[in-house]
Amino acid sequence: MSEEDFDVLLVTGMSGAGRSTAARALEDAGWFVIDNIPPMLLGSVIDVAIENPDVHRVAVVVDARGGSFFPQLAEAMTSLRDRGVRLQVLFLEASEESLVRRFESSRRPHPLQEGNRILDGLRRERLVLGDVRSEADLVIDTTNLNVHELRRAIDSAFAEPDERLRITVMSFGFKHGIPVDADMVVDARFLPNPYWDENLRDLTGQDPRVADAVFAGEGAEEFLDHVAALVRTTRDGYLREGKRFVTVAVGCTGGKHRSVALSEALAGMLDSPHVVVGVEHRDLGKE
Repeated sequence: MSEEDFDVLLVTGMSGAGRSTAARALEDAGWFVIDNIPPMLLGSVIDVAIENPDVHRVAVVVDARGGSFFPQLAEAMTSLRDRGVRLQVLFLEASEESLVRRFESSRRPHPLQEGNRILDGLRRERLVLGDVRSEADLVIDTTNLNVHELRRAIDSAFAEPDERLRITVMSFGFKHGIPVDADMVVDARFLPNPYWDENLRDLTGQDPRVADAVFAGEGAEEFLDHVAALVRTTRDGYLREGKRFVTVAVGCTGGKHRSVALSEALAGMLDSPHVVVGVEHRDLGKE
């Protein structure tokens, strides 16, 4: 098999964010998974895999346990790309609060804790992983995901090779925080809030009555046209740069009415043979 036909997925991210779950999901999806090899051996491992006719997709799990070896990862990634290998990076993220809670429930120390607090280890790890995260093709925030939801996200992204751009349109509420995995963030709070209509307050943006109220707001349709045009404009550039996953986050105050209605409509506007579009309502159901 030629190097141009070979896929390599680098799986990394915060300890406790779900790397093991992601690795198992990828293995079930047909990837050959290798866990925690030193970065300087990455090229040699890929050489061996390319010679195996039964292997055409390799997922390599790399984390901060590599210690002093980890800075060499960028060099290994550049070398693979220079050879023409199709390399993607999956970064698993989660909030500090949820990561601390996961470590405390497992009663395991953080690998970079070094006798200090779990939080100290997490913050040290974020510094080590900062450059890799900035180059990630896909960031998955597992803060609010259970094991099954994470597996579904992995399956959706990597079960079958697909050269089309995959767009996730995500609604959210600013009062719950901006999504850390968003590539574009747009603010719908300039539109009248259906929350203040007692007939609409208990409904969501998925209800046609709420959607009608949102799009009756001055500038709503023009706003969405501009957002859709922006995404279409960047689509080809993302693909040229090898970035095949984009998250467009649409925010309102609580993530229940305006952002939900606009996200549903935007996903429909972006749907085409050139992209795969999904919708996620991050804060729907939250108070």
